Amino acid sequence: MLECDELCTFVGRQDRRLWIWLAMDRASRRIVGCFFGQRDAPGAFGLWQSLPTPYLDAVCHTDRLSAYKGVVFGRLHRIGGTQHIERFNATLRAKLPFLVRKSLSFCRQQANLELVVWLFIHRYNQSLP
Repeated sequence: MLECDELCTFVGRQDRRLWIWLAMDRASRRIVGCFFGQRDAPGAFGLWQSLPTPYLDAVCHTDRLSAYKGVVFGRLHRIGGTQHIERFNATLRAKLPFLVRKSLSFCRQQANLELVVWLFIHRYNQSLP
C-alpha cells in the first residue's frame, strides 16, 4: 500500500510555488516516489511515473485532491489514511530550512532544492531497518 501527498515550497520568490509530490510505502515507511512540479494532473502523473513497477498496482491512499483521480483508478484509490506521509512532510519541514513555512530562507534554484530533498530522502530511507 502507498500513501501519497504533496507539500508546497517556493523557488526564487514567494510567488513561484513548487510542489514536492511524495509516495511512501506504508509497510516499510520508505519513500518510493518523488516528483517536483505543480499541484495539478501532470504533477500527479509525474509522481506516478517516478514509482517503481511493483507499486503501480498497489492500493494508494491520498487526500481529496482531484488530480489523483486521473492516475489512480477505481478500487486502488482510497481517500484518507495519509498520517504517515503527513508525518514525513512535517519531518522534512523541520529538518530542511528551505521548506519551513513563511520563512526568509528559500532556495534560489530548483536544481539545488531537488538535490537537497533527494539527499534527505536517500538518508532517511537508509536509516530505516
